[in-house]
Amino acid sequence: LLDSPHVSAGRVPTQAGLRMFVDSLLEVGTVAPEDQERIDATQSNGDQDVTSLLDQVGAALSGITRGASVVLAPKREAAIRHIEFVSLAPERALVVLVFADGQVENRVFAPPPGQTPSSMREAANFLNALAEGRTLSDLRHSIGAEIARRRQQIDSLARELVESGIALWQDAGQPSERLIVRGRANLLESVADQDEIERIRVLFDDLERKRDIAEFLDLTETGEGVRIFIGSENKLFSLSGSSLVVSPYMNADRKIIGAVGVIGPTRLNYGRIVPIVDYTAQLVGRLVSERGQG
Repeated sequence: LLDSPHVSAGRVPTQAGLRMFVDSLLEVGTVAPEDQERIDATQSNGDQDVTSLLDQVGAALSGITRGASVVLAPKREAAIRHIEFVSLAPERALVVLVFADGQVENRVFAPPPGQTPSSMREAANFLNALAEGRTLSDLRHSIGAEIARRRQQIDSLARELVESGIALWQDAGQPSERLIVRGRANLLESVADQDEIERIRVLFDDLERKRDIAEFLDLTETGEGVRIFIGSENKLFSLSGSSLVVSPYMNADRKIIGAVGVIGPTRLNYGRIVPIVDYTAQLVGRLVSERGQG
């Protein structure tokens, strides 16, 4: 259960050895007061939106653990309250979505040629009539059929604007669009030799594949509690020999709505990191629920 990767290296636990240790011998401690204080500090601004909150949580988690943190934000299920198009320049416009829970999202885009203030108002009025009480996902799925059915009620310029504006949110709700990764630089701190540098290079490549990581985290939402994936147990990080400690978080109804985790080398201090991830997941679930999301 010990291995020596090269002549100059000391003997290190194999993956099987680490798994046996984690399953049978690991003593999980409690969160140190100073760590708990840093995690709790993320809730100091009660007015911040969910995205800002989760970004701050990710930064705190990576700073405390000295690993890379991953946070999967909840899917937005709130109904749309209002949609507006704003002209910024001849070739730039802003589309603003206001949700029933008070959250606001906006995106800048290049509108179809020839748009006028009148066509923008018409497009917004058309969408607002359709969107009332619907989620963004509902609207995206039905907009094509609605445009075809009401073709006589909306001119071609406004119709093009509606289609291009809604297309901006085509990936909204997909796992890769909900993933926040922080602290990549921490993974370089303990690099000791060329083999380690290559391992970190591969891990950085893995972290760039946000869609794969997010979809994997989505799968962790099927079970409660902290889970530990060591090395090749997680196919995403098999080449880099990295570990993932992850826990889903829940809303007030005990429904799993997202996940938080830490990625690092297999020699992670599991006894310390497991309770940190668990505590963070519980806090995030409560804070997200208080903000009416999930």
